[in-house]
Amino acid sequence: MNGGWYWQALSVATALACGLLIGIERGWKLRDQKPGTRVAGVRTFTMLGLGSGIAGLLGALGQVVVAAAIATAMVAIMVIAYSRELRSHHDSTSAVAAIATVAMGFLAGNGNPALAIACAAVGVALLALRQELHGFVERLDADDVKALARFAVIAGAVLPFLPSGHYGPLGAWDPQRLWLVVVLVTGFSFLGYAANRIFGERNGTIATALIGGAYSSTAVTQALAQRLGSKAEAGAEPAGIALATAVMYLRVPVLMAVFATRALPAISMLLLPAVVVAWGAGLWLYRRAPKSDAPAAPGNPIALLPALGFAAFVAVAAVAATWAEGRFGQSGIAVLLLIVGSMSVDTAIITLGGMQPGAISPLLAAIAIAGTIIANMAVKIGITLVYARGKGLSAALAMTASVVVLAISIAIAWTRL
Repeated sequence: MNGGWYWQALSVATALACGLLIGIERGWKLRDQKPGTRVAGVRTFTMLGLGSGIAGLLGALGQVVVAAAIATAMVAIMVIAYSRELRSHHDSTSAVAAIATVAMGFLAGNGNPALAIACAAVGVALLALRQELHGFVERLDADDVKALARFAVIAGAVLPFLPSGHYGPLGAWDPQRLWLVVVLVTGFSFLGYAANRIFGERNGTIATALIGGAYSSTAVTQALAQRLGSKAEAGAEPAGIALATAVMYLRVPVLMAVFATRALPAISMLLLPAVVVAWGAGLWLYRRAPKSDAPAAPGNPIALLPALGFAAFVAVAAVAATWAEGRFGQSGIAVLLLIVGSMSVDTAIITLGGMQPGAISPLLAAIAIAGTIIANMAVKIGITLVYARGKGLSAALAMTASVVVLAISIAIAWTRL
């Protein structure tokens, strides 16, 4: 184990803290039981964390047999101690929590204190939210469970096993990244479905838009537009699409501050009028949305075919961007950013940040990024109209309004070059 005695002390102390966290929750949960009737409380769980932390440390120092013996003995004692409770109450939560505490303590003592304390925090949350989790499960129906299973296959059984590298025309396709697009689209669709079922259709849709827009407003737009097109009447989806776009306008300066700081002042001034219009239009559509707080009806939120079509579009755009990069080189930076940004403004910003400082002036860089936003907005407007058809017209008009304002800002800035 690296780091000397202080790292070893930190690791064992973290193991003790893991046991203390779990012990406090279990002790509070069982506080009404008579003294002497509880199998384990805060002291026992804390000692489990400390003992397993020492075992993990001994294992890291090469005393594998001793470490295994200590950990096995603690687990065996807990199994024997809880055996009567398991037979009488048919509740294995505390027994499993004790075994998990041993595992987390061993993990911390073995040199992974950060991961161990993170696991302890998640464990405490799961134990403390018992009623909420049971209530959530009770509200599920067969369609909800099937949707969760489909998304688990898409995200967990396919994505990790796809290769990551350069494949296809011009080496522009990364299979793992392309499937990640499918995961994002279906994930935001499932997130919106779950939020609507829990918080009501109106509030759930807006929550999905605001959260998802901070990561990928294009994927959120596709998910909401597809759902809007399959409904008989429009709900809060147009407002969600517009607000996801409004979040994107705020995300761009943040990314510029991280990857391309030199162009931050210029892009901020260019985007300010469009930000005002985008948020104003989104909030206006939100106020006009049907005020229904009833949970959405169950259905199929995992529409895989539209997500695959969206991924195919991304694949074509990737080939176009790779071709432009090889064809134009540094002389066509603005064209390259425009093509790349049509599908991902974030990628365009990262591409800009990787260029030499003198390759493009800050104002021209800001204009190029603003142009990519217009191209990206045009794609989202097209997605909205294709998937939602006439029911997405209000969202398309809201996005168009901010695009027009941004185009005017670009025109004014262009005269100052």
